This record gives sequence, structure tokens and C-alpha cells, in this order.
Amino acid sequence: MKFLFDLFPVLCFFVVYWLSDIYVATVAAIVATFGQVAWLKLRRRRIEPMLWVSLGLIVVFGGLTLFLQDKRFIMWKPTVLYWIFAVALGVSATVFRKNLIRAMLGKELSVPDAVWAGLNWSWVGFFLAMGVLNLYVAFNFEEATWVKFKLVGGMGLMLLFVLAQAVFLARHIQEEKP
Repeated sequence: MKFLFDLFPVLCFFVVYWLSDIYVATVAAIVATFGQVAWLKLRRRRIEPMLWVSLGLIVVFGGLTLFLQDKRFIMWKPTVLYWIFAVALGVSATVFRKNLIRAMLGKELSVPDAVWAGLNWSWVGFFLAMGVLNLYVAFNFEEATWVKFKLVGGMGLMLLFVLAQAVFLARHIQEEKP
């Protein structure tokens, strides 16, 4: 359910794009993201930092897209988000000596420290590559191809990467001793 909730603005963008154009779809994504924050506030739930970052980016890049009538800004938004994730994971590991992947998954999994480090850096690399790939598709293919890639390609690559991570982790999981 959380996955669908997190994906809601992208789905709104995708559906509205196919019914209208990139500018109306951008409005839909902005409204959907504000809607997510409002829904969580009304339910007195914690708003994750990632959602705040996403809201800020969609407001800034979506706002520039609408104000300047230039779709390049909204096309940059996924790349900036990916690169923020990569920088957060990298800086957290190197400067603060905190592995954010371990912080998220450490309660569910027990693996050696070196595996956690490798996992963290593989996510850094994945997010950096996804940012580059988004720009490549956005500026070398037609707009409709980029929109399809944003939903299907991006999600597909993420799913494949997560599955690869699961296979990698399965080899290193340590059994808890009683």
C-alpha cells in the first residue's frame, strides 16, 4: 500500500499526460504531492523526509515548467531527486559514518558490516546512473518516450535492482543465535 501511495503523483502525472499534455500533467503531479502531505497531516502521520524533498522538487521544477512553459524543468526533476538520494547516502556514509540503508533495513536483516557498506554504495551508484539515464532519455527521445520511461522504465529498473539486491543479500544473511 505504501508503494502505491508513494507512486501516486507519478501515476497521476502519467494518466493526466495521456489525457492532456505535459503542463496539465505537471499540475496534477503538484496537486497529488500536496494531497499526499495533506492526507498524512490529517491522519496525524509522520511525513517522511523523502516526501518533503519530493514536494519541494515538484513545486520548484514543476513551477518553473509552468511559469516558463518549458518542459525541460520537469524532465530534470527525477534526475535531481535521484542525485539527492545518491548524495544523501554517500555523505551520510563518509562524513557521518551512518549507513542509511542499514538504518532502514537493519531491524529486518542481519548481515556483516562490509555487506551493508557494499549495499549502500551500490545504491549510490544506482541512483547516480538513474539520474544520468533519465537525462539521456529526456533529451534524446521524444517527450512521450520520456514519460513512458519515467513510469515503466524507471520503476522496472528499480524493481530489477531491488531483486538483484535481494539475491545478493540472501547469500550473506546471518542467522540469529538464540
